[in-house]
Amino acid sequence: MRNLWLLMLYASDLYRHLGSNRVDVEDNPEEIAGLVAEILNHQVEQRLMRNLSYGYNTRADAINRVRGRIDLLTTERKRLLDKGKVFCSFDELTINTPRNRYVRSALEQLQRLNIKSSLAHKCRALTMSLSRLGVSQGKPERYNSRSERFGRHDHDDQIMVAAADLAFSLALPTEMDGRFHLSAPEKKDEWLRKLFEKAIAGFYAVALDKKEWSVRAGKQFTWQVSDKTAGIEAILPGMKTDIIIDRRETEDSLIIDTKFTSITTSSPFRTNSLKSDYIYQMYAYLRSQENPAIPQSLSTTGLLLHPAIDSSMNEMVEIQGHQIYFCTVDLGERSAVVREQLLNLLMSCFKQ
Repeated sequence: MRNLWLLMLYASDLYRHLGSNRVDVEDNPEEIAGLVAEILNHQVEQRLMRNLSYGYNTRADAINRVRGRIDLLTTERKRLLDKGKVFCSFDELTINTPRNRYVRSALEQLQRLNIKSSLAHKCRALTMSLSRLGVSQGKPERYNSRSERFGRHDHDDQIMVAAADLAFSLALPTEMDGRFHLSAPEKKDEWLRKLFEKAIAGFYAVALDKKEWSVRAGKQFTWQVSDKTAGIEAILPGMKTDIIIDRRETEDSLIIDTKFTSITTSSPFRTNSLKSDYIYQMYAYLRSQENPAIPQSLSTTGLLLHPAIDSSMNEMVEIQGHQIYFCTVDLGERSAVVREQLLNLLMSCFKQ
């Protein structure tokens, strides 16, 4: 369950479409600051895209018109009427609410922790964005997120505030009922398959240096057609890969196809056998994109990646110049181990 949350962090476009449930949290010191930073950064970005919620703050000031309640004693003592002013106490609509200041303070808190420079940079950028919008610095005194009330217009703030709570407590969600409002994972096969695919793409997009690597998800391939009949386009299926990773320096490419099933199956002749349909699919991806004018396309690598629990596979076969890897990632391991497995798989596929 813990690593389903981890997958959800990287499959960020799925994350925002899920329902909000109450969850508890548990202590988890392994890279927890980085995980929480990813959650909070994503949630703040989503709220900025939709505009932060406004609220009312009570303000007392000398103004040139009556607003709210008049403080007669202060007005008379400071002789404000002689200056054409009156001292009033009133509610002012502002974006500088305790809730938004709490979130900004959480971003600042994460910057002081041992997280990746890219995450720290994003935290700083979001802090500056909040500052430009008028959210002031400093954690609000006596602010308690548990006492917050959320209406229909600011319902999405629940997840952002819960993420800020995690930043201050440095905790990771569990499946137990609790007080935090966060997106809870489903258990349906189709949802899990989609989650795994998008999470792997999201992981590599976050973990790899963009100056050295390019990560593309859901790229549409075209058949190298030399001749065709008039009606073939209406019935010829397309090809859409899960993930393509390019190494910019060498222009090598890796095509990743993710499956949320067992990597092997039984057959009449052997207990464990790789699934032939998956091999045919990867073979079509690799051979259909060959172009003699692009030498790298003649040796593109393929990776069939499956999840596993308490087991591991890392096998390779070379077919007509293309290496095809058959690998698993153990989702039963700790989050740090899962990350290490994924990075090691990538390095092994790109080794010369």
